[in-house]
Amino acid sequence: MSRPPAARPEPAFSEPVELLIDLVGAQGDGVASGRIYTPLTLAGERVMARVAGDRAEVESILTPSPERVEPPCPHFGACGGCSLQHWSHAPYLAWKVEQIRLTLAREGIETNFVEAFAAAPGSRRRVALHARKGSRAAAVVGYKARRSWNLVPIEVCPIADPRLVAAFPALRRLAPPFFQSPKSAPMLHVTLTGTGIDVDVTGVERRSGGLSADAGREVAARAAEAGFARVTLGGEMLYGAMQPVVQFGRGRVVLPPGGFLQASQAAETAMAAFICEAAAGANRIADLFCGAGTFTFPLADIAPVLAADSSPEAIAALKAGLPTAPGLKPVDAQARDLFRRPVLAAELKKIDVVVFDPPRAGAAEQAAQLAESKVSTVVGVSCNPATFARDAAILIAGGFRLDRVKPVDQFLWSPHIELVGVFVR
Repeated sequence: MSRPPAARPEPAFSEPVELLIDLVGAQGDGVASGRIYTPLTLAGERVMARVAGDRAEVESILTPSPERVEPPCPHFGACGGCSLQHWSHAPYLAWKVEQIRLTLAREGIETNFVEAFAAAPGSRRRVALHARKGSRAAAVVGYKARRSWNLVPIEVCPIADPRLVAAFPALRRLAPPFFQSPKSAPMLHVTLTGTGIDVDVTGVERRSGGLSADAGREVAARAAEAGFARVTLGGEMLYGAMQPVVQFGRGRVVLPPGGFLQASQAAETAMAAFICEAAAGANRIADLFCGAGTFTFPLADIAPVLAADSSPEAIAALKAGLPTAPGLKPVDAQARDLFRRPVLAAELKKIDVVVFDPPRAGAAEQAAQLAESKVSTVVGVSCNPATFARDAAILIAGGFRLDRVKPVDQFLWSPHIELVGVFVR
């Protein structure tokens, strides 16, 4: 793993000029006349800003929007993690929902929107922290600055669960042993589980042999001092006091190192409830891109489930968790690359409801098989409205109708919006 690329030279910004912000664009930046993207601004505001090409940096707000509020985080503006803390909640959430509607409209798709889920501050249970070399006792830990590889050291984080924020000092102490190679740029993927904090570290130079035995022992000692549940390096165990357990429905699952988990427990619960409502009365269900069973366990309370995912580790974790939830309908869990080998229409003959939750790239190949199948209901979960719209168009061409969509805002104060859509024939 090489260190981050050298920062690009700053463009030549103009002397301050007055701009009128017309709207907030899809990436969360205010847009002034001439398509000048102006971060941290809102529609209707007049600002003084320095302009370089199609980008601007605000010097001062001349006429603030009535929707502008005081950002709750002292790092706002420098930190690149949140870009919309200055917007009051109702118009902010309405804007996010509108981004989904506009994205679907570009594919000619209209649908009904149900009430959006909105994550509360302090509910984020996983964060990814960059580390930079500090002293032997503590590294510098934080998030990337806006449009830069520079690091903003983070002391507080209003989106994160307070238990994660309380662990920041211990995470700073954990990081120094990972800097044995000057090429290392560690990233700490920190997850709050039901049994404690789990840390998986990536970005450490491995070609020179990885961590020494002494460094590994130092990591373990610092993790024990912090009371962490587990620390892994790219999935390899460095320290394990207890298994990091998460709850999916009635099942308890040991999260694989670096395994996927919805960012907010409350969001996961809301999504599962919406999905299970759509699947009510099913005789047999397929849960594709199932991970370690986020939705498999709740769905198995309804009907037998075929669960498939490309990660053998996730499928192994799902299988290991099944005995913790007695009374579930049978679950057939399979490790299968659904991009190269999607579940075929012929394999779905006895399935009447399919749930699919692909990564950001979507699942065009799997959507094509669903379109050819006789499945009556498909529920699509997506972290990328653009690829969801593409896959939705495939399903609609195959005879489905997008009946309803639930927007899900679990990445608070970012331009990122997710959704769950229900398709019926």
